[in-house]
Amino acid sequence: MRWLATFFAALSLLCAQSAPAQTNAAPATVPLQVPAPALAAAPAPISHDAQRVYAGARDKLVQIRTVLRNSDTQASVGSGFFVAQGGLIITNFHVASQLALEPERYRGVYVPVDGKEAPVELLAFDVQHDLALLRVKNAASNYSSLSFRGSDAPLARGERIYSLGNPKDIGFAVTEGTYNGLVLRSFYPRMFFGGSINPGMSGGPVLDEAGRVVGINVSKRQDGEQLSFLVPAEFAQALLARGANAKTLTQSAYAEVTRQLLVHQEQLTQRFLTTPLKAQKHGGYSVPVFDDALARCWGSGRDADFKAFDLERTDCQMDSYLFAGDITTGLIQMRYEAYDGPKLGAMRFSQLYGQSFGNERFAVQGTRSMTASECSERYIDRQGMVMRAVVCMSAYRKLVGLYDVSVLVASLNRPTQGVQGRMDVRGVSFANGLKLVAQYLDGFKWEAPQ
Repeated sequence: MRWLATFFAALSLLCAQSAPAQTNAAPATVPLQVPAPALAAAPAPISHDAQRVYAGARDKLVQIRTVLRNSDTQASVGSGFFVAQGGLIITNFHVASQLALEPERYRGVYVPVDGKEAPVELLAFDVQHDLALLRVKNAASNYSSLSFRGSDAPLARGERIYSLGNPKDIGFAVTEGTYNGLVLRSFYPRMFFGGSINPGMSGGPVLDEAGRVVGINVSKRQDGEQLSFLVPAEFAQALLARGANAKTLTQSAYAEVTRQLLVHQEQLTQRFLTTPLKAQKHGGYSVPVFDDALARCWGSGRDADFKAFDLERTDCQMDSYLFAGDITTGLIQMRYEAYDGPKLGAMRFSQLYGQSFGNERFAVQGTRSMTASECSERYIDRQGMVMRAVVCMSAYRKLVGLYDVSVLVASLNRPTQGVQGRMDVRGVSFANGLKLVAQYLDGFKWEAPQ
């Protein structure tokens, strides 16, 4: 690949252009938002007992398994539920991804509560919202299905809801919890469920007290308790509407996965380019960080092991990412370290500072999924602030047109002070990667203390 040879020339042109105007206007392309439907009359009274909810949904629940064709051994498991006549089933894309990407190696089966497994086929999927639509193969009869709660009856914060699925392949279960609104900073709408979701429950339905689908199990936080997340039911309804009459997907669907990821990266890039980065101060240095609406940042102070100088760290990361087979993609991360060592002297400071820069590892060797990184290094000047910058790109082998981009910078304008910054972008086009790097580098400034 020779595309980085002219990177800095193009970057200089981009950085010379004026930054996007800081305005409160909405970006040209924005992620989907959950509409705020009108209030409706309260549903008919029904038992609050989780046992009754489970009993009403029991015959509509299924376990989804992917099986290796050659050995007939189970490769992965998840959950799902019947949504329409003709044996149509909703689950997560990450549950059925092997059927989409490697259909020659894997086949799918569903297992209802009675344990009688039967084959399923993939009709459609939505990578952005982690959903897939399956159909029972050669369905000979109608199937009872769950119904969706209407958009005219929005969930109220604190409302009791019930998650169903087959956790850890040990049997079907129901978990009682509460609806806590939408997740902040999620690029696509996610519902915050105050209850437990365990591996194997992905793709299972979440029901209200009337037994209507309000969401689909998708993920949980590992570093907390009862922090689980659901895909709003409206996206499953949309997938059902467009995929119910689709033909079975029998060939590898990398092209469609790529198409959906390209749409996502365009929305992601436009969102960041039209939302001005904030300036974070470290002495006379100003570094760019995410706006609070885009990502969460955490900071830490001086490491106690380093007595001779001060060190401040900042880590920022989006809460959202996309699953694409054996790759997670579609996110942006930033990290900073600010050094101040007046007692060290220029020589010792330079040695320690350079050692920290050299410890960064982001150039990757080629893998089955990614090409080896191609990197370029230059020294650039930002209004008198000289910086060393290294940019690396690695291409996705099967998701053609998508790249991972990493940029590492270090200031060089002060003998015993400096900042080092790093940005990692996953799954963007080459052109958008270059734009994001230019915006990032343009955010570094030095303002001499008065």
